[in-house]
Amino acid sequence: MLSRISRVWARIELALAALLAVGVTLLILLNVVTRTAGAPIYWVDEAAVYTMVWMTFFGASAAIQMRQQVAITILTDALPAGLQRVAAKLVDVAIFVFAAAMVWFCWRWFNPLALAQAGWDVMAFQGSTFNFIYAEPTSTLGIPKWIIWLMMPVFSFGVLLHATAHLLNFTPPERHGPEVAT
Repeated sequence: MLSRISRVWARIELALAALLAVGVTLLILLNVVTRTAGAPIYWVDEAAVYTMVWMTFFGASAAIQMRQQVAITILTDALPAGLQRVAAKLVDVAIFVFAAAMVWFCWRWFNPLALAQAGWDVMAFQGSTFNFIYAEPTSTLGIPKWIIWLMMPVFSFGVLLHATAHLLNFTPPERHGPEVAT
């Protein structure tokens, strides 16, 4: 069940990453056209950067679900099959620990309980916690940066979901590499 939820979430992440890739392309194209016309729109640069960042995080999380994350396998490729499975499981554990830590750090960073205790009053929240996450606007878009930073808890949740699914339903990673002619 958890593996199925993980696969569905990864499909959603990939679809969103694809949409964001189109968005980045269109924003850069708009930037080129408006600058060439001598009437640049300055917020487009910032929007393109944030769009690309969100696209990258969605793609990275989906890659973890598909076991396609960047890896250096020179050591594990030399191991016998049994030890390769152990090494793959250790990688799953490391990813799980990383994701759990990220969820915890995001919880502490956004601190929704303290914000609720402050009656959703950002000034009271800042005064009691010295946490200014909800106060800073983006440079040219003018939206609160916490909206952009929401990608971090979304990414952390996705990676935690995928890592947990891998730990509970272990299937050895597929071997991808150059074909050797015999």
